Amino acid sequence: MDTVLRSRSKTVAIGAEQPFCIIGERINPTGRKAFAEQLKGGDLSTVVIDARAQVEAGADMLDVNAGIPLVDEPELLKAMLQTVQAAVDVPICIDSSVIEALDAGLTVYEGRALVNSVTAEDERLEEILPLVARHGAAVIGLANDETGIPETAQKRLECARKILSAADDHGIAAEGVLIDPLAMTVGADTDAVTTTLRAIRLIRDELGVNMCLGASNVSFGLPERPALNAAFLPMAISAGLTSAIMSTAEVCVQSVRASDLLLGHDPWGTNWIAAHRLRQASAKATTIDRESAAA
Repeated sequence: MDTVLRSRSKTVAIGAEQPFCIIGERINPTGRKAFAEQLKGGDLSTVVIDARAQVEAGADMLDVNAGIPLVDEPELLKAMLQTVQAAVDVPICIDSSVIEALDAGLTVYEGRALVNSVTAEDERLEEILPLVARHGAAVIGLANDETGIPETAQKRLECARKILSAADDHGIAAEGVLIDPLAMTVGADTDAVTTTLRAIRLIRDELGVNMCLGASNVSFGLPERPALNAAFLPMAISAGLTSAIMSTAEVCVQSVRASDLLLGHDPWGTNWIAAHRLRQASAKATTIDRESAAA
């Protein structure tokens, strides 16, 4: 089962037999004070820089979030989406908890977007799923409900099952739902990652759907975060994870692409070798530029 997302002219398929889908997390003002202030002032230059840098680093899609207190989020999200679409041609994950912002974003999106996100809460299901269905989008379903984030993998499976059932009631096929099995920080709970991995395996085995999570959450508050994220991702991919909203730091991207090769999702290492040659060419060009500048 593949979940197919589209930009103006590019298609990305997320599935168990497909290369892992990297969704760049950077275009988000959370924890980025200077970026948030730029956005408040209508300066979208960093959006362009971040979009291009993440795609060049290996992102297949981009997550776009405009969540800033006391701003007109629908209008800002629309502007950010239009800016990203003009800068790069990759599918986009439209990220907001505000219904009006999601609706506004979907109206200006060119292609089939991924909506981030809905939960198993009855109210959220009834608010968001009709919107997703109306726009023909796909949606990330967070495996939590009114009681909060489940502590057990089994409860997360139950939440996932409820989301899929509700989506079907609204005419959204299972391929249009990516379940988020919830990655929590291991710094606050030493069992957090093992619980997430159990949830991924359960959802894969019981439901057979595609999955996506915020991979960087596992390392929050800890030093050497890229190394931790890069270690977590191959574990999650082997368990059945098919996409992640994640950092495009080189160590993280390489760990994902190495997993693709080793798990048989990159036949004959075509993508791995092509990326290696591209890095070599880039390094050579940089050396030539430096030598020319010094001459």
